[in-house]
Amino acid sequence: MSDSESVPPAGSGPGAALPAPARQIASGYAFTGPALDLGALLWDGRCHQDAPVRVPLSVLNRHGLVAGATGTGKTKTLQLIAEQLSARGVPVFLADVKGDLSGIARPGTADDRVRERSAEVGQEWRPAGFPAEFYALGGLGHGIPVRATVTSFGPVLLAKALRLNQTQEQSLGLVFHYADTRGLELIDIKDLRAVVAFLASDEGRPELRTVGGLSGATAGVILRALTAFEAQGMADFFGEPEFDTADLLRTAPDGRGVVSVLELAAVQDRPLLFSTFLMWLLADLFHDLPEIGDPERPRLVFFFDEAHLLFQDASRAFLESVTRTVRLIRSKGVGVFFVTQTPKDVPGDVLAQLGNRVQHALRAFTPDDDKALRATVRTFPRSGYDLAELLTGLGTGEAVVTVLGEGGAPTPVAAVRLRAPESLMGPLDAVVLDEAVRGSALHARYAQAVDRESAYEKLSARPPRAAPAPAPAPARGRRKAPEEEPSLVEQVVESGAFKSLARSVGRQLGREITRSLFGTARRRR
Repeated sequence: MSDSESVPPAGSGPGAALPAPARQIASGYAFTGPALDLGALLWDGRCHQDAPVRVPLSVLNRHGLVAGATGTGKTKTLQLIAEQLSARGVPVFLADVKGDLSGIARPGTADDRVRERSAEVGQEWRPAGFPAEFYALGGLGHGIPVRATVTSFGPVLLAKALRLNQTQEQSLGLVFHYADTRGLELIDIKDLRAVVAFLASDEGRPELRTVGGLSGATAGVILRALTAFEAQGMADFFGEPEFDTADLLRTAPDGRGVVSVLELAAVQDRPLLFSTFLMWLLADLFHDLPEIGDPERPRLVFFFDEAHLLFQDASRAFLESVTRTVRLIRSKGVGVFFVTQTPKDVPGDVLAQLGNRVQHALRAFTPDDDKALRATVRTFPRSGYDLAELLTGLGTGEAVVTVLGEGGAPTPVAAVRLRAPESLMGPLDAVVLDEAVRGSALHARYAQAVDRESAYEKLSARPPRAAPAPAPAPARGRRKAPEEEPSLVEQVVESGAFKSLARSVGRQLGREITRSLFGTARRRR
């Protein structure tokens, strides 16, 4: 190596003693504004702590991808990023599939591995806990219950959770439309089942004809899917009080962002359900948040774990809705990071919008693994690394990184040894976790399920249709006058759009139901 390659010119900067190619990479991460520290540059087998790799705070609403094989350190990367976001006043949402992210609320412990890693990357490691709220879908697990009403969840997301095909999904949308226009509130699964059962019954068959395109056979398929859904214990995730996603946007009294941890370990065996629930949270945020353009820091960063489950067997309408949500929610200040094993798990139209990439190691034990490896390499910009070799040789807590710079252009690809999280790297004790949940100000609001009058009760109280009295046959050429149909104005006034009770207090309020993207209902709060 010549002196010209290893010694920088006067006015040295980051990574000054590095070889020229590595120095060029390091200079791509020398940002002037606030940034998160990911770790130190790896080059030619060495870790250079004087060449930090960072990501600007201002580009985290441009979304990202954290990928890698099982056991390569993805969870610790999420924890590392979440800690620094919280410290800078940015709320964070973490989907905790394995149940080991609750430790973010408590200071970590300095063992030999932490001391070694912090010394390697030049990190001044200090134990720290961060403000956190713990949630659980339907209260299944350690956390404040998170529920959604069926009408808010919408037909597109519910159709995916029910594994309906595209035709059945469209038919379910017609059922939702019928319920909306008839003032039949769909709060929980039994409400939807009651509406579908009514439409499939002899009494409801005339109503079925008013729902264009919905056949009795399709109604029967949907009804059986709902019955099976309830039998599998899924009904507890739907109901009231419905979770208000504005609670994900809070900051602590000291100005740090609250980290919202949704425990999913108890529902790992129902991946389709929890992945669609995560998408509902995003869609609800999209509906409610105003446009703010490109802020200096994001309003919320949302980590979507096990992202491949969201896209498996998804309909075209579903994929288009995901793509639009990801594209448009950026201007509302929300950054979305998908977490999965390889970039090929994410559709190309979505992947193209993920500006920040942290790729942990991949394995190439099978032909399919090798194909995934080569596909991953092609998603990165050209670099001075042999990425195929590098990605299979990375250690735990190491990754290949490229992010958007402050001007919006991608940074050079960098191999990085990542910093150690400062909070507890592991789950909290169950007793401690339960105490934190009960001590939350949100516990009283969401803990107790409420079952108020809605579609099921209204249809159950409906008097049976009386048998028609014998009547003389109408004269030839004349038809019996049909019962007078309510006018359009009467239908609107009597619909669920204007007649709904407040979610938590049971008062009569006006309500506007508009459906967008996933068919989710937009609420006035």
